[in-house]
Amino acid sequence: MRCTTTIVAALIASASVMGLRSAIAQNPPSREELAIYAGLHEAAAKGDVAAIERLIAAGEKPNIQDSHSRTPLIVAAYMKQHDAARALLRHGADPNALDIDQFDIVTIAAVRNDIEMLKIALDGGASAKTVTSRYQGTALIAAAHLGHVEAVKLLIAAKAPLNHVNNLGWTALMEAIVLGNGDAKHTATVKALVEAGADVNLADRQGTTPLQHARRRGYVEMARILENSGAR
Repeated sequence: MRCTTTIVAALIASASVMGLRSAIAQNPPSREELAIYAGLHEAAAKGDVAAIERLIAAGEKPNIQDSHSRTPLIVAAYMKQHDAARALLRHGADPNALDIDQFDIVTIAAVRNDIEMLKIALDGGASAKTVTSRYQGTALIAAAHLGHVEAVKLLIAAKAPLNHVNNLGWTALMEAIVLGNGDAKHTATVKALVEAGADVNLADRQGTTPLQHARRRGYVEMARILENSGAR
């Protein structure tokens, strides 16, 4: 029995590390890349709206990609250039494009807790339902993992799939518990997900439920929220 418990604990610890990487292992343009950018990529990185307007009027395609499949819009999202993102969307930039690591602007904004960019993305036609990252997650899972409560609420309102399971076997609710630390922001995230209708009894691959994880970690308030919602 002790051996089984140890194995399960090791699996969770390993998955925790992978889950952390799934949310933060994004690749914004490097200093070297920024130095050699030209055209729309350079204008997006610098937030130069006038240059964006001029370049597109001259025929440059808004969805041109760099060597990491980043479009100018993705670059604008990584660099938090809100006005540039608005301009690119106005001129036909694909709001659902993915970079080479399979991140879209919604997930990029959610991970960075860039609420303004997230609103721009969603208002500009980006989907909160897109499966992103090499872990086949969603922006909601990434935001829940990091305890970005406002982003979580925006994504819920945008109809993000509440019970999507990534290839670690976890939902947004599970990641908020297992990869959080029981603090106020992760507790608020759990509350928002539960109130939105997330399945409180959807277990992980080891058969452990969200409530069982919360209890084992001593997350009293999380456990109370789950219990009050019928968790077992």
